[in-house]
Amino acid sequence: MMKKCCYLTIFVLLVHSEFLAIQPVNATAKRVVVPQNPADYLSLTYYLNKCPDAEGIIQQKLGAWIQRDFTLAASLIRLHFHDCAVRGCDASILLNYKGSERSSYVSSTLRGFQVIDDIKAELEKRCPRTVSCADILTAAARDATVFAGGPFWEVPFGRKDGRISLAKEAEVVPQGHENVTALIEFFQTKGLNILDLVTLSGAHTIGRCTCGTILNRLYNFNGTRKPDPSLNTTYLNLLKKRCKRSTDLVYLDVITPRTFDTVFYTNLQRKVGLLTTDQELYSDQRTLPFVEAMASQPFLFQNQFIVSMTNLGNVQVLTGNEGEVRVNCNYVNPR
Repeated sequence: MMKKCCYLTIFVLLVHSEFLAIQPVNATAKRVVVPQNPADYLSLTYYLNKCPDAEGIIQQKLGAWIQRDFTLAASLIRLHFHDCAVRGCDASILLNYKGSERSSYVSSTLRGFQVIDDIKAELEKRCPRTVSCADILTAAARDATVFAGGPFWEVPFGRKDGRISLAKEAEVVPQGHENVTALIEFFQTKGLNILDLVTLSGAHTIGRCTCGTILNRLYNFNGTRKPDPSLNTTYLNLLKKRCKRSTDLVYLDVITPRTFDTVFYTNLQRKVGLLTTDQELYSDQRTLPFVEAMASQPFLFQNQFIVSMTNLGNVQVLTGNEGEVRVNCNYVNPR
C-alpha cells in the first residue's frame, strides 16, 4: 500500500510538470515568445508600479471580515469558483441586475459580495480605476484559504472584468447532485482535469450548505422513497435531526468544519460525505485513487491545491483590451 501511494504521489506531481523538448536552435534567429493563451499575459508584478499596496489592502480588509465571521472564508472560495465556472474568471458573478448570474436561483446562496465591495471601495480610493474586480475576487479566494489554515500561493494579476452576465448561464454550475462523469466533462470544458476536480472538491473541508440540497439523499434518493444507501447510518440519523427545514445549514465536513485539512477525504472513506457529488468521488474508479492519495498525504493535498486553484484562477481570463476595470463591481462602467 505504501508503494502504491508513493507511485501515485509521483504521478500526481508530474501531471502538471512541464518538460522541455530539445530542438535545433538557429543561432542567428531572434527568439520570440508568443503567449499561448490569455492567462500567459497575467503577471506577478502587474500592480507593482500601478498599485503596490493592492494585495496588502485586500488581505487586511478580508482579514477583518473573516475575524467577524469565519464562514465567509468558504463563501469567498465558492464565490470565486462560481465566477470562473461561467465565462471564466471575469467577475461576471458580481454584476447585480435583473437577469444576471447573481440573480439566478442557482446563485441564491452565494455570499461574500459585501466583502468584495468593501475591498473595491478602498482600492478605488488608493488606486482609482486600476485593480479589477476579477483580480480582487481571485486574490480574496487565496487569502480566504490562508485565513482558514490552508496554503499560500502567488496570484498573477492582470485580469479584466467582463461586461456580460446571464442568469441562464449560471445554471450549468454543479449543484451537488451530478454524477462524476458530468463533473469531469464540466471541468474539462474549463480546461481543468480529474485531478483538479478532486483537489478543488477538497475546499469542502470548510463551509456549509443548505439542507434543501441534500433532502433527497435523506428521504427519497433517486425516487426510491428511501435514503441514499451510500450514507453512513449514524451520519444519516444526525442529518435528519439537523435538517428540520430546507433552509437549515449543515457543515460539509462534519468532523473538522473549521479546519482546512484532509479530513474531507477521510470522511468519504467513512461514507460521511455530505453532497452526492463528493461521496461519488470515492466510488468512481477514475477519482478514487486521487481521493485515497489526498486522504493519506496531507502535504500532497496542500501542494496540489495551490496548483489547482492557480489553474482555476486562469480559466478563460480577459486581458489587455478585452473587458474593463469596473469602478463598481456591481455594474459595468457607463460608456
